Amino acid sequence: MTANETIPAGVVTGDALLKLLSHAKDNGYAIPAFNCTSSSTCNAAMEAAKKFNSPVMIQVSNGGGKFIAGKTCTDPNAAAAGSVAMALHVRAMAPYYGVPVVLHSDHCAKKLLPWFDAMLTADQAYFDQYGEPLFSSHMLDLSEEPDEDNIAICVEYFKKMEPMKIWLEMEIGITGGEEDGVNNEDIDPEKLYTTPQQVYAVYEALSKVGDMFSIAAAFGNVHGVYKPGNVTLQPERLGKHQEYTKNKIDSVSAKPIFLVMHGGSGSTEEEIKTAVVNGVVKMNIDTDTQWAYWDGLRAFEAANRDCLQGQIGNPNGADKPNKKFYDPRVWVRKAEESMVERIKQAMERLGCVDKYTAVVPEPGSVPIWNFTPKSKGAVELLKGAIGL
Repeated sequence: MTANETIPAGVVTGDALLKLLSHAKDNGYAIPAFNCTSSSTCNAAMEAAKKFNSPVMIQVSNGGGKFIAGKTCTDPNAAAAGSVAMALHVRAMAPYYGVPVVLHSDHCAKKLLPWFDAMLTADQAYFDQYGEPLFSSHMLDLSEEPDEDNIAICVEYFKKMEPMKIWLEMEIGITGGEEDGVNNEDIDPEKLYTTPQQVYAVYEALSKVGDMFSIAAAFGNVHGVYKPGNVTLQPERLGKHQEYTKNKIDSVSAKPIFLVMHGGSGSTEEEIKTAVVNGVVKMNIDTDTQWAYWDGLRAFEAANRDCLQGQIGNPNGADKPNKKFYDPRVWVRKAEESMVERIKQAMERLGCVDKYTAVVPEPGSVPIWNFTPKSKGAVELLKGAIGL
């Protein structure tokens, strides 16, 4: 059964997002979340979702936001401004791809909370004008903090997010390796495995605020790329988390928790399948799509090297122009095509192919400026009432 009946295409937030992730959990698939650093990588993710009939998540990291803002932009809000710019690009283009798109911000450690605060400010401004937040969801990664502090800060932020129906993803337990400047390569191995009691403590605290949250519980995950077998994943632990919480709350659902998988590079198909069976609805993918994007460019350069050594002159003639080879639209497109194919593999492994039939709108039917206010504020209503 596809999710088309209950979930709209375009950026999904609030109740629609809850329905989407519930559909994933109930139907045994997960949605891939791709770290994007440009309009090109965002478009490649949406193109793949349309091509393979799947929902997709597009996420931005603090470092990704800074990159989008421009490497010479040193303003303290550069990461937030770049993240907002990416979100606005996706919001403008997502309707044209005909699939649900989840806009997400990735790992936010305690030192990066100003970035998180600035994005929430943007969410509120967007919500006030359009009736929904700019982003679909945000992640707080306070796993380096003591559990009590981690959970307390998440509750504090979730209370701010819940009125706008923004999804909160949090992490308990630590993902190894290195990601976006956070290095956990030498972490105590025991901290790479979250306990059922830790997961339930999160569930107990956050469920008192709302139901739109997910937990990234560590089960040996490591950021970066590793050969299969070099990382000791134990995804069966996720089933124990579900069982423990189910018994604690006397749930009728066998999987009451929305779970997230980080550090999936190097995971075997069986490990990913086991994670999804046990309630993982989202898996982060970054390292592998970074390589795929580069590999498309690498292959193009290798095949056309003689035409990329100057603006004029190639094996076909000393006066032959090379613009059709060095035009960025040519080689960037090759990078996108390679990334799309790697995304296909991820979607197949996560079981989300053909879970949402892409419905591309009729040509010309999407407004060029599709940011239409959903409601008027009190001042506008008063002006209308008195004829101003």
